[in-house]
Amino acid sequence: MLVSFELRNNDVVKKASERRDEPVAKGATGASGLPAALEEQHGTRQRVARSILDHGPSTAAELADRLELTQAAVRRHLDALTAEGVVEPREKRVYGSRGRGRPARVFALTDCGRDAFDHAYDELAVEALRWIEQSAGGGSRGAAAVMAFARARAAAQAEQYRPHVERAAPGDRTRALAEALTRHGYSATARAAPAPATAGQQLCQHHCPVAHAAERYPQLCEAETEVFSALLGSHVQRLATIAHGDGVCTTFVPESVPESVPGSAAAPSSQRPSSHRPSAPKTTASARNAGRNPA
Repeated sequence: MLVSFELRNNDVVKKASERRDEPVAKGATGASGLPAALEEQHGTRQRVARSILDHGPSTAAELADRLELTQAAVRRHLDALTAEGVVEPREKRVYGSRGRGRPARVFALTDCGRDAFDHAYDELAVEALRWIEQSAGGGSRGAAAVMAFARARAAAQAEQYRPHVERAAPGDRTRALAEALTRHGYSATARAAPAPATAGQQLCQHHCPVAHAAERYPQLCEAETEVFSALLGSHVQRLATIAHGDGVCTTFVPESVPESVPGSAAAPSSQRPSSHRPSAPKTTASARNAGRNPA
């Protein structure tokens, strides 16, 4: 499957002819030695797949807008990627009341499509976690040992994210965390929660470098959820995970209570500054469901 092998190259140059969807001269040869028309087609398909990776499940119209292609051209590439098992069509998830008509169709990466990106060390990670589990005796002791490792790993990552998050204003901290996650390979974004009855934001991770390991060991998702809660100073709820088969890892961050000003009533304990930051926060109900999609 040529497309999946080439997806690792993320430096494809956008050509003017791609934007206009014009044909390439017959007989021309590209840098790879393939006919230029074929090389250009595969290059554009890489960009389509990469856009879905970075932004999550997308409609043909959204992809056309982001990549400056016609919808007809995007649909041709999506048909080819679907036939090769790189993407799959799904009904778009609707939050809140659904309007009339059929839900829009979105395209999401399959496990095969994700494998073409950054899963080179998945098997090694799973084997290492299995060794930790077995060395601790398996069963509940093994699960606890894996959880201890997951929390230690998440705490180390949190220290890399913390400076960026703490520099941000309270209302911008979810966005700051998304930017920090993106720099570490998670292609994350923050947006307002879609349902008007739930004030808050959604932290969306469109890529997870450890998704296959987390599928076998959900403790990785649980520890990450605990760290998000500690960094943002708020109870958070994991709604969906790539490891559980969803297109995007989605975490709901409720709207925070404004911090108190001098002379006002004392702020809730969760909002008070503290010099002590626990490295392993207690597991909440949301964290225990970190690897599951309640929908």
